[in-house]
Amino acid sequence: MTFGFAPASAAASTSAASANRLLEPAEWAAAGIPLLRNPREVVSGLHARHHPQPATAVIAVLDPDERLRASASFVRRPAPADGWMFRNVLLAQLRLIIPHDLRRRTPVRTAVLLYCREGDARWTEEDGAWMWGLRDACTLHGLRCGAYITLTRDGWQVLGEGRGGRRPHSASAPEPFATSEAPPPLPRTGGAASEVLRRAAAAR
Repeated sequence: MTFGFAPASAAASTSAASANRLLEPAEWAAAGIPLLRNPREVVSGLHARHHPQPATAVIAVLDPDERLRASASFVRRPAPADGWMFRNVLLAQLRLIIPHDLRRRTPVRTAVLLYCREGDARWTEEDGAWMWGLRDACTLHGLRCGAYITLTRDGWQVLGEGRGGRRPHSASAPEPFATSEAPPPLPRTGGAASEVLRRAAAAR
């Protein structure tokens, strides 16, 4: 399994990465994240429901059969990438859209994150911060941590799995829902999430 890396300045150090709370690709790949059976179907469904533009994140909860149970989208405010901040906003969205599973011995539902951004498909420190935030938010809400998916001009990619496709991409029109799908739940959008990000940024 190989990863590409976006150019980074020489000032990016291990201590800086730790302070920003992010996961490197090797750490993510070693974390045992469950594989999606049909990633293109998941990506296409979320793209059709939420029409994400660059800087839009979509958090979704899947049942054991990989059916969508709930999802929410919000726009990331301009601020330094920090996993703690991302964890807080993802957790706030999860609390709005689905009850926690903390009473279960083993999580049965899985949260996945689709992030639409500028740039190419190579891993960035921003991706690493989203990975850290997703993993921590899932732990605090009693969910399995699932895939982290980027949507760029190059298409979509499931980081850590080496799977991706050219469509949908960050500028493509949403595809129609498959007729075999159940009616999707109404998506929640980013009022609460934007407020969490605004408060976190102000506190820094």
